[in-house]
Order: sequence, then C-alpha cells, then structure tokens
Amino acid sequence: MKNNYTALEAKTGIKFKDVDLINKAFIHKSYINEHRNEGIQNNERLEFLGDSVLELAATHHLFHKYPDQHEGQMTSFRSALVKGKHLAEVAEDLGLGKYLFLSKGEEKSGGREKKYILANVTEAYIGAIYLEHGYDIAEEFIEKFILKKIDNIIEKGLHIDAKSQFQETCQDKEDFTPHYDVISEEGPDHNKNFTMGAYINEQLIAEGKGSSKQKAEDDAAKNALKAKGWE
Repeated sequence: MKNNYTALEAKTGIKFKDVDLINKAFIHKSYINEHRNEGIQNNERLEFLGDSVLELAATHHLFHKYPDQHEGQMTSFRSALVKGKHLAEVAEDLGLGKYLFLSKGEEKSGGREKKYILANVTEAYIGAIYLEHGYDIAEEFIEKFILKKIDNIIEKGLHIDAKSQFQETCQDKEDFTPHYDVISEEGPDHNKNFTMGAYINEQLIAEGKGSSKQKAEDDAAKNALKAKGWE
C-alpha cells in the first residue's frame, strides 16, 4: 500500500508522520474484501470520528459567527455545511478521490467519483488529522476548506433542507402535511441501509435511500420535490 501525498500536503499544509494513519483514511471497505489477510482496517472508524469533530467545529463556528440566530436556523446552516453533497465537493477540490484504496470492482464502477464515498473520505481524513495533530489543527482545516462556504450556502438558500421545503410546499399547495414510512431495511445493524417513502395523504410520491432513516427521508423528500415539479 503506497500513496504519494505530496500534492495533498501542499494544498492543506498538513503532513503526517504516521503513514499507516493517513493510509487508513483512504481505505474503502471494498478494498478489505480483496486484502483480508493483510490485517488492515477500513476508514469507517475514522469517518465516525471525523463526523463528530466536524459537527463540533461547525457548531462552534456558527455559534460565534451568528450571535443573533436562533437554534433552528443554526441547525439548518450546520446541516448544509456537513451534508454529503457539500463534503463531496470539498473532496473533489482537494483531489481526495485519487488516494482511495478500492476494490477492483469499485474502481471499475467509478468509485473515485461517487459522491457518498467522497463525502465519507472527507470525514475520515478529518478524523485522521484530529488523531495526528489534535483538535486545533483539525478545526483550522475545517475552517479553511469547509466552513468558508457558509456565506455562499446562505446566499443561495442551500441551507433550506429538502424535508422542510417539501413540507412547506405541500402544505401550501395541497393542504396536507407529508409523512414518511419505512419501505425496506437491508444489512446488519451496524451497516443498515433504509428505503423510505414520502407520502401525501396515502399516496406514495417518491422513495429515498440512506444509511439512516433521516438520510433516507431527506433523499425521499428531494425526489418528491422533483416528482411534483416543486424544485
């Protein structure tokens, strides 16, 4: 397992002494399937850690940047900052995809460009920065490459999440509040995938998928907006 991180180090200003740690940030779970005897781990634990560090840094930033905003508004801002689409864009800007360790099948299917994989590797990379350099350096990275986009997010209304938009539009146009139900669940408890349906009255408008019910509902709401032509 070898990667040359010189270009990434130049972009971020962050170097790693622990090569195994930085490598682990880029090991997708598919790679493990083809290298089971090498005693390596995928990046999901680092992703879990990085997600928490990112949420704390975003919360701290928004708390001080917007002293007059209420909790609900800041929650919307934070959700926009840490959602997968935004994190995938950060990964693309930094070229994180080229460092991924993928299975041959995932490679052939375009894994280096898949948004959810890129979003996850951004979080794993943050987790690795935190372990190697501590919270302050991780926060500096987050400020520089993620939080800087908050003004653009607010200006374009990207902080208005799909579920809120779908609910408000549905109530306005059809005088109904939409609801969501589980259509299916797949996978073990630690790696569930959900399919949720977005309904108006009893009519299924669209389905959505995600690693949690909330993410699947967000996806369903987004697809429902498209289906109804309410985007």
